[in-house]
Amino acid sequence: MFNRFLNRLFSKEIQRRVDHQVHLAVRAIDDTKDRLISRNTYPRDRHDYDRDEVLRDALDAWRSNPLARRIVELTSQYVVGGGLGIEAKHERTHRFLQAWWGHRLNRMSMRAFDLCDELTRTGNIFLIVSTDPGGMSYLRALPSADVIEIETASNDVEQELVVWERSRMDGTEISGPDGIVGHPWTVYNEQTDSLNTDSQPFAPVVLHYAVNRPVGAKWGESDLGPLLKWLARYSAWLEDRARLNRYRQSFLYVVKAAFTSQAERLARQAELNANPPNPGSILVADQSEEWSVLNPDLSSFEAAEDGLALKKMIAVGSGNPLHFLAEPESATRTTAEAAGGPTYRHYEQRQQFFLWMVEDIARVALNRRAQVDRHIAPETQITVKGSDISARDNAALATAATTVVAAFSALRDRSLIDDAELLRIAYRFAGEVTDVEDMLRRGAAAPLPQAPARDGKGGSRSAPGGNLSPSAGTVVKINPIKVNPGTGELTNVE
Repeated sequence: MFNRFLNRLFSKEIQRRVDHQVHLAVRAIDDTKDRLISRNTYPRDRHDYDRDEVLRDALDAWRSNPLARRIVELTSQYVVGGGLGIEAKHERTHRFLQAWWGHRLNRMSMRAFDLCDELTRTGNIFLIVSTDPGGMSYLRALPSADVIEIETASNDVEQELVVWERSRMDGTEISGPDGIVGHPWTVYNEQTDSLNTDSQPFAPVVLHYAVNRPVGAKWGESDLGPLLKWLARYSAWLEDRARLNRYRQSFLYVVKAAFTSQAERLARQAELNANPPNPGSILVADQSEEWSVLNPDLSSFEAAEDGLALKKMIAVGSGNPLHFLAEPESATRTTAEAAGGPTYRHYEQRQQFFLWMVEDIARVALNRRAQVDRHIAPETQITVKGSDISARDNAALATAATTVVAAFSALRDRSLIDDAELLRIAYRFAGEVTDVEDMLRRGAAAPLPQAPARDGKGGSRSAPGGNLSPSAGTVVKINPIKVNPGTGELTNVE
């Protein structure tokens, strides 16, 4: 009796609370932005289905959307630019790096563009490193969409152990933890990587690099990820505008007449459809027919502002000014140059990461080679060089360096500053980062420049037009030349 009384009194409230909790649970499952901890997902990583959808949409956008393709191309053009170069101070090591760099199975000078495109599209690069018995390593990229899981150390998410590739059709899949079925790739570990057997000296390993990765996450994020819905909206808006402009020019002739029957009307309509009047022609009709034109009244208010607002959202998300995306919002050069500053900073940061990535890959190839070739110095310094982001910055830096060196040289002559401060200021305004103390030691060890020999009158023995040979210390006569500005022809001046 008492239970029935409680149920009758509180049944509605109990049911309301149960419905509320069920609603919250269903919403959490359906919400793609909810980041719940599961057995195969870290809290700061996307769910697997969400990540697969973003990677698939980013690839489709790159294939079909001109703006997405241009954003990816811009990143590669600025980051890789005219190409990359690699060098090492140790001679034998340098020769090996050049051979590895230009090997026909690596072709790193061309592969760098593909890797940069993949890094921009997906935010991740997975590289499989295979090494032959001679110690030459070869790189093959593993598509990010084919990776289903990244195993890490239990106490450190940044220590990756195994990368799981999707199941293949050759039946080589293996069952892993948490029900994972796929092909495992061991992540490279410098401490444990060593020779195995004569037939297979080195086991294939994988390298993983990521950008736009939140702290505590295993996966990077695509540069196109925040732009996908805005790219789709801009494409839909542009398609609607094209369709609207097409149908706006459509029209129909309407002919009114007193027909005696339906057959007569259809016959007249068939006659006009077979021979419609041409534009600009003269049409003569009697009082029995009345001609008029019917066209759609389609208006689009503030369409230009809507399209510009969508494109601004895309430009902000990609970090590019509008004039990089074929939208000259301002016709002044000063505005365009000022808008490029943050963009160049973005590309400089991405280039810095990319150069470090290439250096790390080269270090892996070098470490494996050193295990079979004792002439290789694995600890030698490796330098990867890329092209300058902006040529205009070089001109500005050169002007600034020239001005500041001239000013601070006067302070050094008066012993107001020392050599270290002068060198620091010079490199600072040249836009370069250097070790000042190391540069001073190298400068002290370098030989003094050879000055021209002086005659008894305190002047140089080299005649006008002469030049001092640095090897023999003798004066070599160089005849001045004259350039014809019209033809470019060079002629000697006696």
